[in-house]
Amino acid sequence: MAIVSNIHAPTPPFAGRRWSSRAYPGELAQTGWVRADLAADLHRLAGLPTETSENLVLCASEMFSNAVDHSLSGEDVEGRVIRTLHMPTACTIQVAIVDDGQRTDAVEFQAPQTPQHTIEEWEQAERGRGLLLIGHLATRWGTRSVLDFPFCHGLGTVSWAEFTLPEHTTPCEVAR
Repeated sequence: MAIVSNIHAPTPPFAGRRWSSRAYPGELAQTGWVRADLAADLHRLAGLPTETSENLVLCASEMFSNAVDHSLSGEDVEGRVIRTLHMPTACTIQVAIVDDGQRTDAVEFQAPQTPQHTIEEWEQAERGRGLLLIGHLATRWGTRSVLDFPFCHGLGTVSWAEFTLPEHTTPCEVAR
């Protein structure tokens, strides 16, 4: 008699679900690994629509590249970026990117934020659309300090994007 293993079978969503965090060198060349690892992790969630999975992966890669471009993660030889994935509720999934902190060449630390431009300025801009994209695709997104103490300012930033699962996938909890 053959024993069939369901170790890698997708499992249903549930509040508090966490995937293992993953650390990557702070190099843009790692973006492909970030995308592939996240897609593999999301594949383990039963009923996740392809579009939601693709949007999560795209937003994570944008946040990863921002971390590499704008923090010590991409400046330091030993720089790294950490990716987390969890479900705060049974109907929401959140991906987060944690960087190594303030660059030494930056005058003052600034958390990532969507630049304010006119339509004409956006047409000419060569960069800066990643946060607009995240804002459009994610249900909610934001940034926060790794440590919430004034004397720890600039030690690292967590950028996160949260997505709501379609109602037919799981019974959703009351909105927070």
